[in-house]
Amino acid sequence: MTAERESEKNGKSGASPPVAYGGDCLMEDEDGYFSGLSCTIRNDGVDERLDTFLGRLCPDRSRSHFKKLIQEGHVLVNGRPVKASYELRFGDRVSVTEPVEEATPDLLTPQPMPLDILYEDEDILVVSKAPGIVVHPGAGREEGTLVHGMLAHCPRLASQGAPRRPGIVHRLDRDTSGALVVAKSDLAYLDLIEQFKGHEVEKEYLALVYGHMPQRTGEIRTLIDRHPADRKKMAVVENRGREAVSRWKVEREWQELSLLNVAIETGRTHQIRVHCSHLQHPVVGDETYGGGKRRARSVRFPGLRDLLLRVERQMLHARRLSFHHPRTHEELSFTAPPPPDFSGLLEEIERLFPAESS
Repeated sequence: MTAERESEKNGKSGASPPVAYGGDCLMEDEDGYFSGLSCTIRNDGVDERLDTFLGRLCPDRSRSHFKKLIQEGHVLVNGRPVKASYELRFGDRVSVTEPVEEATPDLLTPQPMPLDILYEDEDILVVSKAPGIVVHPGAGREEGTLVHGMLAHCPRLASQGAPRRPGIVHRLDRDTSGALVVAKSDLAYLDLIEQFKGHEVEKEYLALVYGHMPQRTGEIRTLIDRHPADRKKMAVVENRGREAVSRWKVEREWQELSLLNVAIETGRTHQIRVHCSHLQHPVVGDETYGGGKRRARSVRFPGLRDLLLRVERQMLHARRLSFHHPRTHEELSFTAPPPPDFSGLLEEIERLFPAESS
């Protein structure tokens, strides 16, 4: 799109300012959290309903969510409230303020859970997140999140950020395991947010995918935006979206499978899963992007097929996370070994094809 971000201060505690990227008006911070926007309509969006335009831009918010914001007066066009059905015109100035979520007394009640702690000091906590754990409350998950568990471990996380995600500076999908850093102090939160925005944080993943890659190493650089037909999915797009860069290296190959080391320069929603699917090598166990049970049933070798049909989540693991300590600026790097379901699957595959590991 061609929209220009206007200078804006949200004025809300815990909200991050909107981020401009490549001339686009984006409504989310580096980690995909929507906080607000101010933009001028140029070409893209002209003659489009206001609620449709806003819903199309933000992967984490529905059109009905923006319709509610419009009705409550949180969306202005040229400084005035309008209806959701308002058709945008060239030159319209659109501003949106996302109300800060109110924390309820029981929302963030500490809930003890096992934590695999890789490092901890007064400023940061680095953990290896187990698969199946949601990072913070939201979207119908109000308890049992990693945030609840961390609050039981340490009484204080950074107060910066929305009340439902204290200290959270990046996320992993529920069924993705691996290394994740959380800010305990406000100094750490603000510094880490800047490191993520500046692409200074190094993130390396293990991905078990279907098929064999065309070469041992490669890079995929695309735009990623919401899927045009399924709002819960992301997709590689041609004209809109945010740039996403993934670099992969083959670590091992077996019949119909490859283990990839994937380093991501950007941190878009579902980035590795979308990129692997786009390359026709979906992540094993990824029901959303083509690597689920249906794909497993198509595997020719019976023993391998039976093994893959037992997989219950995407085989994606954040193995390494590197950044500078927010207070000392020391270079830090943490490695999280794959959890038992991932490592056990690799061991069983190697037992099936001992001579094919490479």
